[in-house]
Amino acid sequence: MSIDGAVWHPFFQHGTEPEPPRAISTEGAFIETDRGRLLDAVSSWWVVTHGHNHPRIAQAIRETAGNLDQVIFAGLTHAPAEELAEALVGMAPEGLSHVFYSDSGSTAVEVALKMALGYWRHEGDGRHRIAVIEDSYHGDTIGTMSVGERGVFNAAYDPLMFAVDRLPFPSGDGAETLRAFEEMAASGRMAALIVEPLILGAGGMRMYGADVLRGMREICDRHDVLMIVDEVMTGWGRTGRLWACDNAGIAPDIMCTSKGLTGGVIPLAATLASRRIFDAHRSTDRRRTFYHSSSYTANPIACAAALAQVRLWQESPMQEVLDRLGDWQAERLAKLAADPRFENPRRWGTVAAIDMKVPEGGYLSEAGPRLRAHAMDRGVLLRPLGNTCYVMPPYCVTEADLDLAWDVIASFDL
Repeated sequence: MSIDGAVWHPFFQHGTEPEPPRAISTEGAFIETDRGRLLDAVSSWWVVTHGHNHPRIAQAIRETAGNLDQVIFAGLTHAPAEELAEALVGMAPEGLSHVFYSDSGSTAVEVALKMALGYWRHEGDGRHRIAVIEDSYHGDTIGTMSVGERGVFNAAYDPLMFAVDRLPFPSGDGAETLRAFEEMAASGRMAALIVEPLILGAGGMRMYGADVLRGMREICDRHDVLMIVDEVMTGWGRTGRLWACDNAGIAPDIMCTSKGLTGGVIPLAATLASRRIFDAHRSTDRRRTFYHSSSYTANPIACAAALAQVRLWQESPMQEVLDRLGDWQAERLAKLAADPRFENPRRWGTVAAIDMKVPEGGYLSEAGPRLRAHAMDRGVLLRPLGNTCYVMPPYCVTEADLDLAWDVIASFDL
């Protein structure tokens, strides 16, 4: 089909982009296209964990589809959702006891924000302010854009968005960020803090330390501010532990997960909340009901896929896999860090990033599309964030695969 056909592609400028390849099949770390095989070095927008077309997840989908398709989840329930919820609570940071399903990372965050504001309303407290970190990205719905960075992503929709309190990115030891948050939290107006823990993904793979995350949790505790962590990208091992929160030894009040939840096979999201949040909505007064859902909430087939993905975590030596991949990434990043054309090498767990030294940086840097085309011509799928290069592969990737990805970046003519 021509690029001028019926499809409107996401994050794709149809006025400048060449016609994209057509995916034909997927397996492991690779996508077969009509123009050849591509190494998926970005896990297809950070969703694929165990590898494309994993047989165990595919089998769970086939088996469930033979018995259940979509059923309304308001007033009905089913085994895949119940079993998955129990498994998630068992794997989540301590204190997260209830699971609310939705269908994407954006909706998981919308749910979290509504839970937090609903909590304070039902508690009879007037708190409504939300604190965020600059350069954050939490999704593309109205609420999630509001708590994300304002810029090229959402400038056209500014009239729709609500105001939030912004904290500086926690550079260095994060002391400035923690001081600013302490002052905000002490005002007594702060309902919640929402953070991408340890890595700000779409904001340029900006990374900060576990001590800062721990410090933010302590401030939330001191001033009774709800802590929401957006583990949509960072969850399921990306930072070297199952959850980014595990690196800091903290537990949030609300946690969002999606992307890797089903291994990247089918859309599903979950927002996990503490009993405190759940109990504030549980009542004999129907006005305190949590009024949120989507038509496909807790789709049985998606829940079955996620449960199969969870069982892989429970039954496989995943920590060994993450540690090995992190070491491989560190070795290759160190080699490129010595190249004077690049700067600011950084890594958290399995995610490695480095910036190209170009005259025009930022998300609209022309270096990004040029590197993407350069990589695709050489059999690698990359999606630079402006002048930021990153590699975030599926966990089935080999050392030779990583060599291919990093060699392509090194061979790029800035």
